[in-house]
Amino acid sequence: MFKHLLVPVDGSDLSVRAMTSSIVLAKTLGARITGFVAEPDLPMSTISTNPTVFTEQVKNHEAKSEAHAQAVLSKFESLAKEAGVEFVADHTNTQQVDRAIVDAADRAGADLILMVTHGRGFFGELLFGSHTKNVMSMTKVSLLAMH
Repeated sequence: MFKHLLVPVDGSDLSVRAMTSSIVLAKTLGARITGFVAEPDLPMSTISTNPTVFTEQVKNHEAKSEAHAQAVLSKFESLAKEAGVEFVADHTNTQQVDRAIVDAADRAGADLILMVTHGRGFFGELLFGSHTKNVMSMTKVSLLAMH
């Protein structure tokens, strides 16, 4: 059935649920997992016009993003290895999280994307959007959405 799961995570409580649930599913299926973090780019509104300050801002943002992604993916990897599930880590910086998830699934050769959703309802989605719905509309890979 499914042999390679892509699991986007961000370190939140919901993503911890995605980690643990995907590990159980992967173990049951004999599948492997690619954990994926999409870190946001430096917001344009915070960028300085001073070239020296700008360079420092970019360096600081990249360092923080890298550290956060590594921390989240290290936790995921530890849980997967403890359960005997093969795990690969991947991350990128982007402003287009949905597109990055689809691209990561394609790059990894995943046959299932497992995502958790906030379940905000109609008005919450209207205000905040839905990564899960956007990914579903962009990908040809099967998607399992958890609540």
